[in-house]
Amino acid sequence: MGVKAAMENESRITDTRLTDVPVATQAITDTVAAENTETSASGDLRTNWTREEIEALYDLPLMDLLFQAQTMHRKYFDPNKVQLSTLLNIKQGGCAEDCKYCSQSSRYQTDVGASKLMDKESVVEYAKKAKANGSGRFCMGAAWRNVKDRDIDKIAEIVTAVKDLGMETCMTLGMLNRDQADSLKEAGLDYYNHNIDTSPEYYPEVITTRSFEDRIETLSHVREAGLNVCSGGIIGMGEERKDRVGLLMALANLPKHPGSVPINMLVPVKGTPFGDMQRIDSFEMVRTVAVARLMMPKSYVRLSAGRRSLGDEGQALCFMAGANSIFYGDKLLTTANPEENEDMALFARLGLATEQKGAVVEHHDAAPRGCGSPDCGCV
Repeated sequence: MGVKAAMENESRITDTRLTDVPVATQAITDTVAAENTETSASGDLRTNWTREEIEALYDLPLMDLLFQAQTMHRKYFDPNKVQLSTLLNIKQGGCAEDCKYCSQSSRYQTDVGASKLMDKESVVEYAKKAKANGSGRFCMGAAWRNVKDRDIDKIAEIVTAVKDLGMETCMTLGMLNRDQADSLKEAGLDYYNHNIDTSPEYYPEVITTRSFEDRIETLSHVREAGLNVCSGGIIGMGEERKDRVGLLMALANLPKHPGSVPINMLVPVKGTPFGDMQRIDSFEMVRTVAVARLMMPKSYVRLSAGRRSLGDEGQALCFMAGANSIFYGDKLLTTANPEENEDMALFARLGLATEQKGAVVEHHDAAPRGCGSPDCGCV
């Protein structure tokens, strides 16, 4: 088949309904066209997903699901570019929360000790290294239940200093109120991360020291202040698929889709209640990424904690499913992450380029040594 004929054939496949895919696929397509009243002109952006629709997507044969997700991904993103973010833990451990996955909780006996808030100059040095290695966004996490007013000025100075380097900035500091969100916006913060972790129904099995509604309230403050929302969750915490459905439904049915959606696989940490949890099947991670891409087509879907355990092939499937962002660096708060040179070697094998504010960037040998924690649920 010639190139022109192949392209025409691909166009026909993409633009017509396939008669040999499951009926659920056709039903979902019809529902999107008929029922969606809160959509973009293309009909792809929805905030009224039903549980039945999401379950139908999860139940598709994996190849059909990947095809749909990749097709959607190509409508809004360059499929061969991946955005890099670096995460730095600017205040480690000593958190009063009882999140059962978190090594930074003061309630559990782990290898993570408590530290004070890093000074601005040290944070800026880490950010400079991250930028030199291709990261377009610098994410800073502090192990707090909620940020205190007394700390806002220091945090704002750090944000401004990193922003002045020409990087996108992201903070995760726990719960915050509207005045604090306004202060961070004024300082130049681009994104605020606050994961909802899991479904509303399963949430009490994971955390009891704050409610699911507390999480949603913080996201409202972030959105109302004009900050971009970064919010995702963790799979593999003993939940069932219905809870993964509930997680994505809660995210996609927010008033506006999060700009970034981190998908974490639990990294069991000894000393925490989930320290002996069995690792979830890798294909369930791929499915979750694909369904997230279909439900939130313009969001960056980020591979976060647990990426190391997927291996090269698993990560490649996740990129095929629509993941287009990763945390880059050798540590994520308190858990290991693939080495930078391993990431670049994999990108080279897959023909992927890296995106920094929409540009392809060069990479240097010096590696950023950021650390921080998706296993604390803040990534």
